[in-house]
Amino acid sequence: MKKVITYGSFDLFHEGHYRILERAKALGDYLIVGVTTEHFDRQRGKLNLVDSIMTRIENVRHTGFADEIIVEDHVGQKVEDIQKYGIDTFVLGSDWEGKFDYLKKYCNVVYLERTPNISSTFLRHDRMRLIKLGIVGTGRIAIRFIDETKYVSGVEAVAAYNPDEISLSNFAVNYPVLTFSDYFDEFLNEIDAVYIASPNETHADYVRKAILADKHVLCEKPMTFTYDEAVELYGLAHDHGVVLMEGIRAAYLPGFQQLLTVATNGSIGDICDIDACFTRIGIKNSREMSDAKYGGAFMEYGSYTLLPIFKLFGTEYEDIRIDSILGEGGIDRFTRVQFLYKDRMATSKTGAGVKSEGQLVISGTEGYIIAQSPWWLIQSFDVRYEDPDKVDHYDSPFIGGSGFRYEIAEFIGKINKTSGKDYKLTSQESIAMAKVVEKFMGIRRQQQGW
Repeated sequence: MKKVITYGSFDLFHEGHYRILERAKALGDYLIVGVTTEHFDRQRGKLNLVDSIMTRIENVRHTGFADEIIVEDHVGQKVEDIQKYGIDTFVLGSDWEGKFDYLKKYCNVVYLERTPNISSTFLRHDRMRLIKLGIVGTGRIAIRFIDETKYVSGVEAVAAYNPDEISLSNFAVNYPVLTFSDYFDEFLNEIDAVYIASPNETHADYVRKAILADKHVLCEKPMTFTYDEAVELYGLAHDHGVVLMEGIRAAYLPGFQQLLTVATNGSIGDICDIDACFTRIGIKNSREMSDAKYGGAFMEYGSYTLLPIFKLFGTEYEDIRIDSILGEGGIDRFTRVQFLYKDRMATSKTGAGVKSEGQLVISGTEGYIIAQSPWWLIQSFDVRYEDPDKVDHYDSPFIGGSGFRYEIAEFIGKINKTSGKDYKLTSQESIAMAKVVEKFMGIRRQQQGW
């Protein structure tokens, strides 16, 4: 008898799950299916689970393909199960290709190609639907993003759009999605929601077209270059009943939320000053290092440094000053934005091709908070006081190297109305950032004579 085993969460059971089980069953005589527990899924960084384990087991059983169903609840169990049950073939979807090659010493390992654009038809009542996601732009950040979607329940990346056919073709080699280099409307017809990771100057137009097609939108920063356009787009999303969210990853990380809580709970007294710095020596010909009109330090990193300022001090500052040092080709090599509030001050510092200590310091009357570089991927921070021997250390690690899965989970939660009140990054804060971007762009136009 040839035994086959496969594992999964099988949350929000859909046609893609059905097909994987059907094809796994066809590879042998006896199929064992491992269903993960909620606790184990959280440990391995799987976010947004909706169904209980009993519901997920019952959905697998209902297919009729599983000869035996087991529960996976700890690291290393796959090796144990393969040996315990005398498994001949281990099967998983191609999204995980290569990750389980270490099991080849125990049995045959097969990665089944995922079928793109799977149906959102459920084998149970449609309590919550699978969100079919499309990606606009297929560069570096889109690759990191799509790798993280598989860790978030309830979403499936099914399509990609890029007018650059070479970039799109290279992307499609590794990701089995429907591809479009023309006819943006046809691309939108295949999806429920869109992630926009195209060049900065194209963001607003793609956002508008997607909203008008009644699609939910997650857009990389900066979403727009003007205050009025930001107001327009959020108003348009409200009128069409869709989610519009700006992708500033730090806002959704558990460590950043914990930092905000500590900063406002009185531990450091009254907050008087915030200093946020984000600098990077990038690749010479990359957009951030060469595009004088839409790249440069502030356009690339400014949204991150504005985030803690607006979260803690609000958006109603009394005065603002922006100063930049220009580099080769006219990019802003280093930009300092200074905010004056009533009895408070804040500074945003960004650098492209300039390196500084990329830390976040929040100064109060009783102490200060320091989050070391890279604080925009925060996993720990300290609270320090006048007594140098007194230090409160906080650890809040996240799973995954980029932090994208927390942003994706928030986006899907908003679509399904399961994420609660919108507070991690509000539309008002996003609009306030656009206002600063607009002022920066006005200064840049004067400097360069556009």
